[in-house]
Amino acid sequence: MINDYYIYIMTNRKNGVLYTGVTNNLRRRVQEYKEKIKRGTFTSKYNLDQLVYFEIYNDPENAIIREKQIKGGSRQDKINLIEKDNSEWKDLSDDF
Repeated sequence: MINDYYIYIMTNRKNGVLYTGVTNNLRRRVQEYKEKIKRGTFTSKYNLDQLVYFEIYNDPENAIIREKQIKGGSRQDKINLIEKDNSEWKDLSDDF
């Protein structure tokens, strides 16, 4: 887990608002969203507290490139990514 970088997608419900981000500490970041630590942010405004997708990278540059690729894709591209491995849109942070 040390030196890992994560691309992730958060949502508020199945087929709801989607947010894509990158972090080096996925557990902490998801907890911040769930506890709404940073008020007034996009994630707190839309109550994005469910982790529905993530990828792990060893290199921060590759993680950022991938984040931009996902963000640049269509909403349907993001839904396809999520549903490929998480068809029920389960909150993956429950497994932490």
